[in-house]
Amino acid sequence: MIKINNLHKFYGNGESRTEVLKGVSLNIKDGDFVVILGASGSGKSTFLNVISGLEPADAGTVCYDDKNICEMNDTEMTLFRKDTIGYVFQQYFLLPNLNVDKNVKMGADLTKNTNYRSLIEAVGLADKKKKYPHELSGGEQQRVSIARALAKQPKVLFLDEPTGALDEATGRMVLDLICKLQKELGFTMVMVTHNQNIARMANTVISMNSGRIVEEYTNSSPQSAYEIAW
Repeated sequence: MIKINNLHKFYGNGESRTEVLKGVSLNIKDGDFVVILGASGSGKSTFLNVISGLEPADAGTVCYDDKNICEMNDTEMTLFRKDTIGYVFQQYFLLPNLNVDKNVKMGADLTKNTNYRSLIEAVGLADKKKKYPHELSGGEQQRVSIARALAKQPKVLFLDEPTGALDEATGRMVLDLICKLQKELGFTMVMVTHNQNIARMANTVISMNSGRIVEEYTNSSPQSAYEIAW
């Protein structure tokens, strides 16, 4: 369980100081698939970064079971992220001088996972293990980033606009893959997206506006990536 209570985040100083998160509270159940919706500037990506430990909060608490990450020092936070968190970015962030196998292995090495090549096969890239990022399509690069994040064997996977740079066919394929792996491996998943149709796939949907949660609901019958509109 992730318990987020009265979370605040500011950027800037003095007269330019801006409150981006304004007392956000939320509980995320283990194994849940949560989608966070909101227009640009609503605070959704900042919220994702703070609850995943990529950015510090200015006030409030983020508790993973009994561990409040807002009280951790830099060393403790680094260990927490290594042991608990996987993150998939919109822009992939693959290392250009490493091939597919070594990019995924980089994630696996953080937790000494020696079975990482099964994930390369799971994302459909077994025949491209020796290819470099510039030799791959956008969808293939995103699948490498997903495999790299999952190679850490995270308890929670965070995804920031994972289909934002993908066409419809590739986006559906990537979403279908992520959801199948979540069901197979049982991790918690929190995804930020501007595509409201993707919310139909989630168990829990959160809508944000101006740094606050304005709506929260559950889907009784989540749809697949190939059932939603695009």
